[in-house]
Amino acid sequence: MTIEFDDNGKFFTDFISKVPVHVIVQTITHRILGIVHVCQDRRLKDELDLPERFIAITEAIICSPDGQVLQRADFLALQRDEIIWVMPDNEFTDSSKEDAE
Repeated sequence: MTIEFDDNGKFFTDFISKVPVHVIVQTITHRILGIVHVCQDRRLKDELDLPERFIAITEAIICSPDGQVLQRADFLALQRDEIIWVMPDNEFTDSSKEDAE
């Protein structure tokens, strides 16, 4: 890993620090619980506004409209065009994962 400093003392590295944000994502057909990793200097909304076609979700739980768990995945690439709304889930715990079942 390389570290470079500018004249103001700010440092730059090859490593990008991200903060895990637990979210609930509503798509056209499913609800997804999982984690979106947001750069430290950004908000969740900023991450959603990026021009990439897909957004990465880890520890994803995909649920049907009636709340039944359909699939679990360590990693999910979700097409941004399918997202209806996203809500940070500050209460997200292992028990809320079980409630999704």
